[in-house]
Amino acid sequence: MTNDSIVPAATILMLRDGGSGLEVFMVVRHHQIDFASGALVFPGGKIDAADIDAAPYCDGIESASTYDIAMQVGAIREAFEECGVLLARAEGQEALISGDRLKTLVDYRESIHSGEISFADFLEQEKLRLACDCLIPFAHWVTPDMMPKRFDTWFYLAKAPDDHLAIHDGTESVDSIWIDPKAALEGAKAGTYTIIFPTRLNVEMLAESSSVDGAIEASQKRVIKEVLPWTETREDGTYLCIPADAGYAISEEKMPSRG
Repeated sequence: MTNDSIVPAATILMLRDGGSGLEVFMVVRHHQIDFASGALVFPGGKIDAADIDAAPYCDGIESASTYDIAMQVGAIREAFEECGVLLARAEGQEALISGDRLKTLVDYRESIHSGEISFADFLEQEKLRLACDCLIPFAHWVTPDMMPKRFDTWFYLAKAPDDHLAIHDGTESVDSIWIDPKAALEGAKAGTYTIIFPTRLNVEMLAESSSVDGAIEASQKRVIKEVLPWTETREDGTYLCIPADAGYAISEEKMPSRG
């Protein structure tokens, strides 16, 4: 991939209300993954060209663009492949599929990931519809142009189905955890977790809410702006900057000096 290539990607912040408040599902990237290896991240990944083929099997996309549909389909597909949660309904049903039904679909995770079967064909065979109406847009980040690999990434919130067992896939991700956003931030400060800049700022924003409903309500009220970070060299060092009106607690951070 050349430096000016931008790959569309999507990720889901899967949420639940835990014993002490809001929790989010995060995974640890495999060390051989070429982006954010070893880091604590939200499950997600690149959009496949075939993701748009699943549009006929989606709920809640009536006014969405082709780009938005592909992002939402890709987010749901990646969550299924990477952590085994599937935001989908059986045809003609209002409720999301049960944990028991999900267990019968587990073997599809690797088949879809490997390309043995397309996501659209999987939905057709199993008579399922994707619950795109359960995705709440949360953030939109684009990797800065000084990076060798660039992604145009949408972040979505979704309430995790109560009886879906979220678990890492063991391939792209090697560990997983349901964690209080505040605990994730504390762990990053202590060196327990590695959390890259965009993930950390989104965890910080999520930490402003104490429940799933609160996080969803806050996100629905917020104007989501594209965040394209840039660097500025000043007398005291180099700073990583984002737009001041992007909705985050900070808009710049001094980068560690090299050497």
